[in-house]
Amino acid sequence: MPELLVLEFSAPDAVEHYRTVSRMLDVDPSSGSGDWPAPLVSHVAGEAGDKLIVVEVWESKAVQEGFMQSRLGPALKEANVPPPTRVEWFALAGEMHRH
Repeated sequence: MPELLVLEFSAPDAVEHYRTVSRMLDVDPSSGSGDWPAPLVSHVAGEAGDKLIVVEVWESKAVQEGFMQSRLGPALKEANVPPPTRVEWFALAGEMHRH
């Protein structure tokens, strides 16, 4: 069953970190193009001041953890991104996409 992940970052340059890591991963959050991991069902991010929230739906927590180990974790480290201030998993209760 899919699971929802919330990541929150708080830093003056949080949005620039997000853009840098996206480029490193060869993904374009504005168009959805690039090398997104197949088990990632959806991804959205929003910012307010020095805060960035990323909300993702993954096929499972285990596949996200594999992506974190293999690609995302190393990119976050290389870009000197401070650790998230919040990492929280939720059971998916509903989903809607409007195109």
